[in-house]
Amino acid sequence: MRRTFLYSFVILFFAFMPQKKMKVIFFGDSITEFGVRPGGYITRIESLCKADNKRGMYDFIGAGVSGNKVYDLYLRLEEDVLKKKPDIVVVFIGVNDIWHKALTHTGTDPDKFEIFYQAIINKLKVAGSKIVLCTPASIGEKTDFSNPQDADLNRYSSIIRSLASKNKIQIVDLRKLFLAYNLINNPTNKKEGILTEDGVHLNANGNELVAKEMWKMIRSL
Repeated sequence: MRRTFLYSFVILFFAFMPQKKMKVIFFGDSITEFGVRPGGYITRIESLCKADNKRGMYDFIGAGVSGNKVYDLYLRLEEDVLKKKPDIVVVFIGVNDIWHKALTHTGTDPDKFEIFYQAIINKLKVAGSKIVLCTPASIGEKTDFSNPQDADLNRYSSIIRSLASKNKIQIVDLRKLFLAYNLINNPTNKKEGILTEDGVHLNANGNELVAKEMWKMIRSL
């Protein structure tokens, strides 16, 4: 009888003990900075989480800074990510490394991009965080590969895929996803307005698509 009572007490204790939330940090540039706004992809992930009856199980944190490139992420990794001891880190970077080559001649060469990206991965691994990599989705939405940065987007996305494979890390291939979506939903070959507002930053459809893919991955970890 006493043993049964103790057994029941232990079950009740663990049943009502507050569960530790999984801390998820989204680490990136302005796309992620905007992601915490109403309708942004991080806000939508929170809604998807609640819809799946997982409210209270996750803590979603945006760590996006407008204009950031991969080396900016490396420089603020300790302060904005590691000190918060995340369980999962979603790295979403690359657009400015490519786009700024044309805009301001301050982009990142492919070899340096890979070196800094791997350095971020190394530090996250040491910290014990699970890692999700994302390919840069879009700099122009034309489907015939006539967007000026298409070749670089494909090249840098290939680098990220390679890093994911080499490090045995999960990847959300937004580049591939956006291309496939636009082939179906952009029959007039518009440069923007399908998944983005300006070819880069997400509109409502883009935020929804990104949120669904990221949540699917986060939920599986």
